[in-house]
Amino acid sequence: VQIVESGGGLVQAGSSLRLSCTLSSGALNSYHMGWFRQATGQEREFVALISTSGSTYYADTVKGRCTISRDNAKNTVNLQLNSLKPEDTAVYYCARKRGPIFAATMARTDEYLNWGQGTQVTVSS
Repeated sequence: VQIVESGGGLVQAGSSLRLSCTLSSGALNSYHMGWFRQATGQEREFVALISTSGSTYYADTVKGRCTISRDNAKNTVNLQLNSLKPEDTAVYYCARKRGPIFAATMARTDEYLNWGQGTQVTVSS
């Protein structure tokens, strides 16, 4: 499974961005998919997860401003980011989750495989 992210850019605070994650191989409908982000000098952190059945989970830092969705026909997972803040500045990564979803572990990076190269999101104040 190869994953490619796109859609990042430089935007002003309060703006919106739609990030996309496309699988170049494999069947998306078989995988739970997650988004993470990593700011400079910080650890990679969980943003959102969507299950194969469409259930969604969000980090508290983005809840209410973020929507994760999937289009299995296009092998694509999208992350809509609204009301962006400067603290949202980071490289955003998409990855496939291994195994089932458990609340205690779903935000851990070692629960994910096939990381993409990331897409940069920069929010200016």
